[in-house]
Amino acid sequence: MKFLFKLQIFNSIWTPKSPCRFFSLCCRGFAPQNISGYESPSLYKDLPEHFNFASDVLDKWSQMEKNGERASSIPALWWVGDQGNEVRWSFEELGFLSRKAANVLSDACGLKKGDRVIVMLPRIPEWWSITVGCMRTGIIYIPATTQLTANDIFYRLQASKAKCIITNDILAPVVDSVVSKCQFLKIRLMVSEGSRDGWLDFKELLKKDIKSI
Repeated sequence: MKFLFKLQIFNSIWTPKSPCRFFSLCCRGFAPQNISGYESPSLYKDLPEHFNFASDVLDKWSQMEKNGERASSIPALWWVGDQGNEVRWSFEELGFLSRKAANVLSDACGLKKGDRVIVMLPRIPEWWSITVGCMRTGIIYIPATTQLTANDIFYRLQASKAKCIITNDILAPVVDSVVSKCQFLKIRLMVSEGSRDGWLDFKELLKKDIKSI
């Protein structure tokens, strides 16, 4: 009993009350100090007034490929499907396809800067070309999981006032079940090998686009 009592006293002396506080006191050197809006690294001071990921990052990497400053064999996108099928896009290819996607959204769909679009797709290559295409045009894309129910979709369409929804043939019927109640929704765009009444076919529209060629 005396041994246990002494052990308790020992623990109370040597065990820090808060492991986090103990770490913060002893390891302050691991974390940068005095990081504030006025003392941030120069990296954050040189931000441009207007920034667009598609043109300021993706297109610059694409130009580096064209200039031979970056090997085109190193993909910007390397996608592997469930069946082992692969898609590899260089930065130039991703840039080209995203411009075609932007044309589909702007021309065929009639969307403009500031319009909201719900993108409800699995992580297929078109997900990237569409989202980057939205960035190019200033369209606000709202990513949504493919696990949404009809009520989930209805709520997001109403709350966001999205003018367009982009999904696949599996989820298109779920969208159709609530579309009559969604007064803001104007365009339904489907990424699929097939077609469906009331839906625009993204892949077919992509083939018809000639502005990016």
